[in-house]
This record gives sequence, C-alpha cells and structure tokens, in this order.
Amino acid sequence: MRIEFQTKSMAFLKPAKTSRGEYIEKLSLLVSLRDGQSVGLGEAAPLPDLSIDGKTDLASVLSPWLQTEITEAQILSWLSLWEPGSENSLPSLRFAVHSAWKNLVRQKSLISPTCLESVHWNDNPFTRGQQGMAINGLVWMNGIETMYQEAMAKIQAGFRCIKIKVGALDFDDECRLIERLRQVQNAFRLELRLDANGGFSADTALEQLKELSRFDIHSIEQPVPAGSEELDKICRFSSIDVALDESLIGIHPMKDGIVGKSGKSLLQWAKPKYIILKPTLLGGTDMADLWIKEASKLNVGWWSTSALEGNVGLAIIAQWVSEYNPSLPQGLGTGTLFKENFLSYTQVSGETLWFNSNPS
Repeated sequence: MRIEFQTKSMAFLKPAKTSRGEYIEKLSLLVSLRDGQSVGLGEAAPLPDLSIDGKTDLASVLSPWLQTEITEAQILSWLSLWEPGSENSLPSLRFAVHSAWKNLVRQKSLISPTCLESVHWNDNPFTRGQQGMAINGLVWMNGIETMYQEAMAKIQAGFRCIKIKVGALDFDDECRLIERLRQVQNAFRLELRLDANGGFSADTALEQLKELSRFDIHSIEQPVPAGSEELDKICRFSSIDVALDESLIGIHPMKDGIVGKSGKSLLQWAKPKYIILKPTLLGGTDMADLWIKEASKLNVGWWSTSALEGNVGLAIIAQWVSEYNPSLPQGLGTGTLFKENFLSYTQVSGETLWFNSNPS
C-alpha cells in the first residue's frame, strides 16, 4: 500500500465572512491510499485560524512516506498518534487518512470495483441515490440588505431551515434583519438557526439571546468564545437553545488531553442542547461517533456541518451522517462555494443533498 497526496488551492466565489474574519481561499490536501488497482481518497482541509493543525505544513508530514510501502499497522499508528488532545494532534490530516483507509477497504472488498478512485465507502439508500438528506441554507455575513436578499433567495429555493451568521455587525441591525425574515415566514414554515462563532461577549450574551428569542429561533451556535468560564451559565440560562461548536475543537471526546478535559467532561459541565460535529476539526468521523455516543448519554442532540472542505471531504461527511438517518437538517450545502474544486460526489436540489457515486 502506498500513500500519495496533491495540494489544491481553492478560491471562494465570494469572500466567506464570519465574526472571526473572512476566507478568500482554502488550501486542501487530497490524500490517496493505493493498493493495486484500488484507491481510497480522503481530504485534509484545515481552517488556518481554527484547526489545531491549521498552520502545520501537512505535506511535509506525509512527504517522508512517499514511495514507501505502508502497512495497516502504520495507518493505525498514525491514527493513534494524531488523536485530538494529544501533543501530536493533527485532526484534519487524521480525518483524511482515516477516510482514505475506509474508502480503500471498501474498494478492495468489491469483486468489481466501481472506479479506480473512490470516496464511496458506505452502502445505504443515500449512497445508492434513493434517498436525499435535508440541509440548511447558509447566509454568510455581509451587509444587512445583502444578507436579507440571500436569505430570501434560500426561501424561494425551497429551504425550510436557514442558518444566519451573526455577531460581527451592529446587533440592532441583525435583530431587524431577523425580524424582517419572520414577517415573511413564521416559525411553522421556516426554522431559523443562528451562528455567532463566539462573537458575543459573556457579559452581554444572555441579554442579547433574550432579545433574539422574540423571533422564535431554533438554536444558536457558539454564542461566546470557546473556553469562556461563563459557558455553562450561558447554556443554562439562555433563552435560545445553545449548540456548541468551537468548544469541541482540540479535545478528545472521552480522554483528558494536554489542552483540556475530555468532551465528556465538557458536556457534563456545560449541558448544551446540541453539539455541532465537524469531522475535519474533530479528527475524523470515528471521533465524531464518540462525541455522539457521549452526547446521547446526556440527551444532547447534534447535527453535522462542513468546515469548508472541498467536494471529497463533503462527500465523506455526508456518507458518515447518512448512517444515522438524521431527522434534523445538516449543514452540508457548501459544495458550490469555490471557483474550482475536486470532482463532485454530491449535488443539491432545493433543500436536499443527494449522493452521486459517479463524480462529475
């Protein structure tokens, strides 16, 4: 078995803005594991300001292993070494290698492989194209009027769940934006999710959340920064259900690590209503599985969201989510954000994501 990779810089069609700043382009590493004619693919696409390995030269990590025979024991060693919470943690690279390994294993198990390169490791109604997956429509941070028009376009396209980035503009303006949307569609017809990306201050967050609750908000992602000492208070007394996102980054779901206690401890302390699972940031779909296991013990819900991966990473996450047959809309409609991308294994029709085993 050999490991290979190629890098790709993907420019956004328009800047992707959040309360942390904006993204103009994204660097991605396409990882391949090759064994004979079978090839499994994975994608490492860290966010520079958010991923634990966002500033690591991932190509240099893999370069010494090129042209070298890789064993299953070596793969398993990497997956253990790069776990979140460890001093050698490389979550996005771990996600890529773990995904490529799963894809390769499935390819080798087929009597007649469907294609030489594969991201098709799951077999269920979603991957067979028989069943779609509900997703939310995402409204990026922008000028208020632009955001309103983008939200209206999502509604007209058939989305019944919209997520709006908040926390960076004038708060009163953001409230007026949401109020305008509620005048168009009530809560029975449109679910509104908010994502603050840690943009609220712990001193004012509860007051702001109370103000926003007037608009029948489903949930708000990460209202205050990760690591805030007030996080448990915010989750407990918020007028809107809180979903934790950035707070999950860098910690193992079950083990204490060098940067903090386990995810289990976090959930027991903060008691959020939901958690947001981004396998690229969490170290792989197997780590996300462990988060779900711990969350379910505490009656904490979840959904998955893209961390702005390219088409390969997006397809892998969508397949993983499909194993759970989710009832909540997922945040996986990001495949059309880039000017150039990898071959697409998914397509969006209205508010539904479909899998296509023949990439285009």
